[in-house]
Amino acid sequence: MNLVNPVNLVSRDRAHLWHPYTQMLTRPDPIPIVRGEGVYLYTEEGRRLLDGTSSWWVNIHGHSHPRLNEALAAQARVLEHVVFANCTHAPAIDLAERLLGVAPAGLTRVFYSDNGSTAVEVALKLALQYWVNRGQPSRRRFIALHHAYHGDTVGAMSASEDSVFTRPFTPMLFNVVRANAPYCYRCPVGLERASCQIECLGAASPSDPSTLASQLERHGDSVAAVVVEPMLQGAGGMIVWPEEFLAGTRRLCDRFDTLLIADEVLTGFGRTGRMFACEHAEVAPDIMCLSKALTAGYMPLGATLTTEAVYDAFLSEDRTRTFFHGHSFTANPLACAVAVASLDLFHETNRLGSVRSLERWLRDGLDALRSLPMVGDVRIIGGVGIIELVTDRTTKSAGGYLDQMGPRLTAAFLARGLLLRPLGNVLYFMPPYVITESETAWVIDQIKGVLQDPAMFP
Repeated sequence: MNLVNPVNLVSRDRAHLWHPYTQMLTRPDPIPIVRGEGVYLYTEEGRRLLDGTSSWWVNIHGHSHPRLNEALAAQARVLEHVVFANCTHAPAIDLAERLLGVAPAGLTRVFYSDNGSTAVEVALKLALQYWVNRGQPSRRRFIALHHAYHGDTVGAMSASEDSVFTRPFTPMLFNVVRANAPYCYRCPVGLERASCQIECLGAASPSDPSTLASQLERHGDSVAAVVVEPMLQGAGGMIVWPEEFLAGTRRLCDRFDTLLIADEVLTGFGRTGRMFACEHAEVAPDIMCLSKALTAGYMPLGATLTTEAVYDAFLSEDRTRTFFHGHSFTANPLACAVAVASLDLFHETNRLGSVRSLERWLRDGLDALRSLPMVGDVRIIGGVGIIELVTDRTTKSAGGYLDQMGPRLTAAFLARGLLLRPLGNVLYFMPPYVITESETAWVIDQIKGVLQDPAMFP
């Protein structure tokens, strides 16, 4: 029998697929990836690309790691999945024990879901029902921050800032009280970093109605939780916080007796230089959301961690107090097994040490770009290097997420063998932790080359 020679991946993709965050009419051809190894991805045409986004912020140990490959294969030979509503299994228990062993103090329970958005959705629903179960149903309001992004499910979108990501779905969303976030580069009054705790947060005298302190003062008796992305707000612009703001947020939640939800979907597992970003301010949330690097990019998995106090509010002879939430693939054994192997690898190879080295390389290399005329700000935290590009350094003018600068930069970097995906005018570099010093230097050279290209910035 004669076999028909298949067309290439791009042609087959265009015939049937619909990509996320992509205008399918005007998009360039997708990049046909056939394999990965370490920090590199390889295309159908044989090109090698350095993965500068950790494949959407999930990969920490590099692609196709032998240790993780074997963990996944070994679990598949034993048990691939089982309903978790009334069953349990060793990988889920092992992972919960490991997570709680490294999580901020006071977190004692793990609820599994499928991804970052659902981990946040679980957190919001837990917080709401927590107060209902405690006899305070009026505490149904959430406070979230400006520039926030928490995911694409309805609750997670509601907690996110109004933006191009959420605007088409506004009729579906519930109202959230919005408070200031510490966007230091665009601080309207030019505060010093340490002043955020007092002025931006409003902790001393809540006179600004948009500060967290003011919002809690106004709505405190009706607030179920405050939701934050600690230390690094991701899709809202890669905004790096002063640790004082995070510490002050915890104190305000305690003062007004409300829950603090930490969305560590992006920041967890070393991305900011600590195991969890909350550690920068030595705070512990009441609820913490995890995903992305949880399985080192291998399998979809989310986890929402809570305190015993939150868990206890759901214990009752009254079955209506049950947390009625779940997913078909909750605690999938394959995902849990590879997550356990990832945590083992994380500690055995001192990945936090690798991130600290990467942070130093990024500071040494990217700080030199501050003098370029299109560079408004350079921000570095842990293994993330961020360059905010502007059209005017004096006014800090920029085009935002839909700025065509983003696609143009993506294409320019691809031509150089580097895969980056800017958030409009915000360029960021977030590689797997196994990247070497020489590879990091090469990436910084490519960034410098593109930013200094007269064709890019005439």
